[in-house]
Formats: sequence, structure tokens, C-alpha cells
Amino acid sequence: MKTCLFGGSFDPVHAGHLAIAEAAQQQCGLDEVIFLPAACSPFKQGHTTYFTDAERLHMLKLATAVHPWASVSELDLQLPPPSWSWRIAEYWHNQHPSHELYWLMGTDQWEQLHKWARFDYLCELLHFIVYHREQAPCPRTRIRSTFINAGMHPASSSAIRQALQNHTPIPSGWLPPEVESFVLPH
Repeated sequence: MKTCLFGGSFDPVHAGHLAIAEAAQQQCGLDEVIFLPAACSPFKQGHTTYFTDAERLHMLKLATAVHPWASVSELDLQLPPPSWSWRIAEYWHNQHPSHELYWLMGTDQWEQLHKWARFDYLCELLHFIVYHREQAPCPRTRIRSTFINAGMHPASSSAIRQALQNHTPIPSGWLPPEVESFVLPH
């Protein structure tokens, strides 16, 4: 079984996140992609999310309900902060030792991976799937990785939050319809 973990703030989840996950699922033959909303990134300590943990979790469940390969885990929201990726990977590995374990990330995270806590341990547990928009990032020795091009979806969580704060329209197609219905007042 090929299981891929996809962590992030998802504040809010948008169509770009889903496009990336679907591209990974199809291009890498994944059986499942687990969306893991982060409680508190070690790189963003002191930063609060726009939406509450419960709201982010609910939006992820709405957005993934139509994708049989996708599910949502609240594991990171239940652990004490900060959100250490090695704890999630270790937990998943211990619970499902026969699964091939993957971690989905963007090029920006790939470039910072060496700064992640217990980097060597993560590399033992995981195969990294790195999505990029243009030129593929450089592979690294001794790190199992696959690079995928997930297209150029323009959606941005920060731009969506800005539009909500300014009471301006969110560009069409940026939010899954169920999430859009949840975040926009009627």
C-alpha cells in the first residue's frame, strides 16, 4: 500500500492543494493521500491561523469527500505543538509498517528540508514527492524522491484570506464549491 502524507496549514484548503494531491496520486500510483492540517509549524511559531483548527479540519473533509483516494487525519492537531513532521511519519510508520510511506511537499519545502528536525530520520522513513511549477528542483543524494509537475494553479491561501478580510471576491475556481459555500456568507 502506497500512503502519502500531505501536511500543511490548509488555511483554507484550496483547489491548488487538491490538484497537487491528485497529480501525486496519479503520477506516483498512490493508494491514498492523507491530508494533515498542521497545528503549529516549527517555522511559524507564534503565528495563528485565520480559521480555527475545527474549521480547517471541516473544510478539508468537505474538499476531500469526493475523492476516494483522499482522507483527512487530525493527528497533528491532537499532538502538542509544534508540528514535527518526524512525529507524524514515525506514528504512521509504526501504525502501518507494511505501507510504503511518502511525504508530499513543494519545492520551497524541499529546499529547506535539511533544516527540518530529525532530517536523517525522516529520510529513512519517507520517500518525498516534490511538486514544482516549472523547472524540477535538484535531486539530493541518499534522499528518496520523485519530482512531479502539478501545473500552474493560481490559488493561494494567503490571497484567499486577504480577499475575505477585505470583503472582495475570491477568484472563480480557487475554492472547491463545498468550501466556498462554507467560507462565504450568504
